[in-house]
Amino acid sequence: MIKLPKEVSEAWEQKQDAVVLTTVDENGLPNSIYATCVNKFDEQTLVVADNYFDKTRKNILAGSKGALLFITKDGKSYQIKGSFDYLTQGEIFDDMKKWNPTEHPGHAASALKVEAVFKGAEKLV
Repeated sequence: MIKLPKEVSEAWEQKQDAVVLTTVDENGLPNSIYATCVNKFDEQTLVVADNYFDKTRKNILAGSKGALLFITKDGKSYQIKGSFDYLTQGEIFDDMKKWNPTEHPGHAASALKVEAVFKGAEKLV
């Protein structure tokens, strides 16, 4: 399984608040959202809480792969691409419930499994 390079893992700790999460529908039409309720579960898994997903949820449940784009406070951009697990129970879901703000519903944990990592246009993994 692919892991985040050390540079990207450290950059994650310096990310600005919102990330951009992109999925694709069954017709190939991309859908991007800003997400603020995100966390790194481990070096292979980034999690976005499904608080108010609609198209994003439908795309993930239909098998969409996705991309998560973030920028650091010093302006460096990173993109992680991979497959999703949509989890409503288990260890990753329970972890999401710990950090997701209580005023949000936290319907599920959308776990992006790392398959490719970029720094700007440069492929790192």
